[in-house]
Amino acid sequence: MDFNTQVHDLLEEALAEQPTLFLVDAHIDSASHIRVVLDGDEGVTLEQCMRVSRHIEHNMDREEHDFSLEVGSAGAASPLTIPRQYKKHLGRILAIVTNEDEALKGTLTTTDNNGITLQWKAREPKPIGKGKHTVTKEAALSYEHIKKATVQIQFNK
Repeated sequence: MDFNTQVHDLLEEALAEQPTLFLVDAHIDSASHIRVVLDGDEGVTLEQCMRVSRHIEHNMDREEHDFSLEVGSAGAASPLTIPRQYKKHLGRILAIVTNEDEALKGTLTTTDNNGITLQWKAREPKPIGKGKHTVTKEAALSYEHIKKATVQIQFNK
């Protein structure tokens, strides 16, 4: 079994033991540096990262292949890259850039296997008379239509 396959198999085993965790990214470069980025339905703890790291390290033979390993979690400011990440952010504000470079910012109201729905308030001219009124806008986006999505961190005043 080649090195990359062995690492990915061990990673799958480690994640099977922790079903609330999921893989966001795994990369092995030409210098055998393994970088694993995890996320979780309820976040990711340091202990969970350590368990995944130990599972890989303890089942690899360093005599056979020298490597370095880094296991971490997707940061709060990291873009959302897989559909499972959106589910845990329901009700939060996302900033989206579409493939057409349209910028949207709104509350994530629904998510499924095909895409998401954002909702936001906007001020628009009244249909009759002068002035503006507040309307609720909504956009349904497929995952393929999203170039970049980030959660907007809100601090309470």
